[in-house]
Amino acid sequence: MTNARISETFLRVAELLEEQGASPHRVRAWREGAQAVRAHPRELADVFRDHGRVGLEAVPHIGPRLAVTIIELVKTGDCAALHRLAGDAIHTLERLPGMGPRLAERVHRTLGIETLEELEVAAHDGRLARVEGFGARRIAAVRDLLAARFARRRPEVPEVAAADRPPVGLLLEVDRRYRDAATAGTLPTIAPRRFNPGREAWLPILHLERDGWSFTAMFSNTELAHRLDRTRDWVIVTYHQPHGPEGQATVVTERRGASRGLRMVRGREQECEELRWSAAA
Repeated sequence: MTNARISETFLRVAELLEEQGASPHRVRAWREGAQAVRAHPRELADVFRDHGRVGLEAVPHIGPRLAVTIIELVKTGDCAALHRLAGDAIHTLERLPGMGPRLAERVHRTLGIETLEELEVAAHDGRLARVEGFGARRIAAVRDLLAARFARRRPEVPEVAAADRPPVGLLLEVDRRYRDAATAGTLPTIAPRRFNPGREAWLPILHLERDGWSFTAMFSNTELAHRLDRTRDWVIVTYHQPHGPEGQATVVTERRGASRGLRMVRGREQECEELRWSAAA
């Protein structure tokens, strides 16, 4: 993975963000990162090998977010942010031997995972066992494949702090604004590769800056969403802060129980209920 290829990837992300109406400072961050990578006198793959993430973040215009992307490119040759913006978020997962499109979609839908780094963490912290089709033997195989891919046997499993996630009220607001704008037809659209043989640009995408968070929202384009006719209901919201990790949430319409008909952040239903209780009090 050369500096030239990393720079080209960053420029392509910047182009897609600009085409889709993202904030100018977000576009500029990727472009400045691309220029810094191309101008660096040493291959950043070697910098990472010798100095780790700290060494990458010491490069001008390469903060934590871009450093993580460089690490992903160096280790896997793929960039989840690029695939997501191009409408092909789970392309990286399905390329793992033994995974395939159905399991990749199931992992993505259940856990919100898009990168091999995230998959590796889930294989070690117990979350992957919650996904249908992943028993102990398959999880062990995933661990071994990823250990070989990353050339290390003991991955560090970071803890995900609640502070690294936006409040559910903010996620629900982004969801509402996205669906309203999608209905009004005011959003740019992309042509996802999957389930789109005619290459129709049907998938609306929203980039939004709120309360120090950067959000990207789009309807789910998974096999299950199409099969259950939920492609205009399930909304995938990706988020990050300038100096924090990237995460993802899925917002859906609850179809049973006391909350039937209400929008819920999957996995954070209790927080959504508490928010509504407090608002009604």
